[in-house]
Amino acid sequence: MKTSSVELNPNRLVQYLKKPVTEFTKDDIIKFIKENGIKMLNFRYVGGDGRLKALNFVITSEEHLDNLLSTGERVDGSSLFSYIEAGSSDLYVVPKYRTAFVNPFEEIPTLDILCSYFDKDGNPLASDPANVLKKARQVLNEKTGYDLQAMGELEYYVICDKEAVDMDFPAVDQRGYHEDGPFTKFGQLRKDALMAIAEAGGLIKYGHSEVGNFTDDEFYYEQNEIEFETTDIEDSADRLIIAKWILRMIGQQYGVKITYAPKITVGKAGTGLHIHMKLTKDGKPVMIENGELTDAAKKVIAGILDVAGGVTAFGNKVPTSYLRLVPHQEAPTNICWGDRNRSALIRVPLGWAGDASKMITKANSNYAEDLKDYSGKQTYEFRAADGSADVYGLLAALCVGARHGLEMENGLKNAEELYISNKNIFEEEHKDTLDKLDHLPASCWESAETLIAQKDVFMQYDVFTEGMLEGVAADLKAFDDYQLSEKLYGKNDEIKALVDAHIHCA
Repeated sequence: MKTSSVELNPNRLVQYLKKPVTEFTKDDIIKFIKENGIKMLNFRYVGGDGRLKALNFVITSEEHLDNLLSTGERVDGSSLFSYIEAGSSDLYVVPKYRTAFVNPFEEIPTLDILCSYFDKDGNPLASDPANVLKKARQVLNEKTGYDLQAMGELEYYVICDKEAVDMDFPAVDQRGYHEDGPFTKFGQLRKDALMAIAEAGGLIKYGHSEVGNFTDDEFYYEQNEIEFETTDIEDSADRLIIAKWILRMIGQQYGVKITYAPKITVGKAGTGLHIHMKLTKDGKPVMIENGELTDAAKKVIAGILDVAGGVTAFGNKVPTSYLRLVPHQEAPTNICWGDRNRSALIRVPLGWAGDASKMITKANSNYAEDLKDYSGKQTYEFRAADGSADVYGLLAALCVGARHGLEMENGLKNAEELYISNKNIFEEEHKDTLDKLDHLPASCWESAETLIAQKDVFMQYDVFTEGMLEGVAADLKAFDDYQLSEKLYGKNDEIKALVDAHIHCA
């Protein structure tokens, strides 16, 4: 008899309460705190800079704890978001019970819990990126009947003094993909993070070393990745935010620097935050039919591609983002989609369809179980975003794109016109195809301009607010980086200074 998902779940609250996180109640949280010696409670919430903030409470009584978990607390919104004015800045932060986890770093037993923002009238804050994601997801479902699951590929670099690692087994420069010890140096850090993230509720698919590795005169750089399972899009955003914080904290314990910066130096692999999505209806995947992408799945692709320039305003938020999005690399620059194609903005990866579901019987001659249909694992991957992203805003923008595509009259036609199969569009023989494709923005400035030009799509059905979009655009334009890539060409010292300035983005 197979064990239940609750039995094998590494989240300590799930194990103790014997129920999934979606069923957590206030009484469950209080019970866990009382019976597990928890002394402190941390409210967590994301600021406009994309980082996880904290408000710490010493638990003094059950009544005190009950009040905190029932009412939340006040915070200064103008210190958290640039577009909230000081004169009307009081906000509430109210805990989301499903996100509770035991803090793995505190010496004092502590429970952390993510919070939602509410305004003075007790309504969800209209411009809170997490609330915008909730609205985007609700509108998608209400207007089309579909839903969108998501997950992220969290890439990061470990940076340390060169003298601190054993170089007797050097990794081959830019050949670190799925490498292992002794040729990688921080596999244990990655595995520690995998466990801590899983225990905090993250649905981990796998972890591995990535392409990027190199040394300079002072430092050793090693790229790694943690990939998640597709799940509820709001929960996916929450868990990604927690995972980024956990990785940084573990890096601090190891005495190394963890960075999600999109570009470290010229000629070396950049760092992305690829987002996989899965279209569902009534809780079931609807990506594949008879081994092919469904019309609905193609319409979603068309819609996201149609607003892709505006999506970069949430997915690529620092000037070094656009040093990664350059031609002839695996990061996309043109608005198109294709199969298994890493030069495309949206890639349709392998999906276990058709005869691929029978591979297990060829690998194992004694396989005795009935074959299942695994085509529900199929996703599509948005490849432009990077670690500077506003995770909630990015996933909300992708939800808007999905809804936009499903409502577009010419969605299927647009999808067909932007399909490049598995072509390398930068090869000379495909020049005609490349010339027909629109470009992604090449700077924060262009991204802001595109967002404002497309704002009617993002504001439709009151998903994004105009003030929020204008605030995002203003923050991007403040970098004053129009044509910066061209201006910095060949100026490695200036590029390094720019990278250093944004090394701790989001």
